[in-house]
Amino acid sequence: MALLAPLFLSAALGALLSFALLAAAIASDYWYILEVANPGGSSGAQQLSSHSGLWRTCEGQNSCVPLIDPFASDSLEASPSIQHLLCAGPSACPEHPLPTALHRTVMVVLPLSLILIVCGWVCGLLSSLSQSVPLLLLTGCYFLLGGALTLAGVSIYISYSHLAFVETARLYGVQHMQGVHISFGWSLALAWGSCALEVLSGALLLTAARFLSLSQRPGMPHSVII
Repeated sequence: MALLAPLFLSAALGALLSFALLAAAIASDYWYILEVANPGGSSGAQQLSSHSGLWRTCEGQNSCVPLIDPFASDSLEASPSIQHLLCAGPSACPEHPLPTALHRTVMVVLPLSLILIVCGWVCGLLSSLSQSVPLLLLTGCYFLLGGALTLAGVSIYISYSHLAFVETARLYGVQHMQGVHISFGWSLALAWGSCALEVLSGALLLTAARFLSLSQRPGMPHSVII
């Protein structure tokens, strides 16, 4: 059918753009932005402000350092309810500093989603060339599953960041956190965009499978593409 070519092309471009956005998001350091308001002077506030990615954090004008999980520090003992939520089990948070369950999940889920996009793009290319309805359906559902995985990773990161700030405020006191403003940066926006494009690619492939299935039914007219 005449509509199949635009659907295939749009799905392929969407998958490629989704991969590029997610790769840029994972590699960048503007997921979590912390700004400190200092009425006494702007230079001190800039030194205390920071922005973090999945792998490292950058404080003020200093160079970036590997990200330290606040819940894995010996000096910060989270409440039992927070520990139960963050740790997968009693042995998940030993005495030695180790990444907690939520942080480990984010570090695994998002790179895994990036790999799934590549595999899905290859499957989409094969299914579009062979014009196989079952393969198109499988690839479309595969992209939807990958989008759900990306969505889960981003949602877990947002929940983890919120819990980190709440626990820090509990430990140091709310009065010390009044001048602190937190926000999510453009890296998170790129991840959201990647998720949306991945879902869009899956929906386009499912639509193409539907059109192809209807065109292959007996008695259905076939369009001739010149």
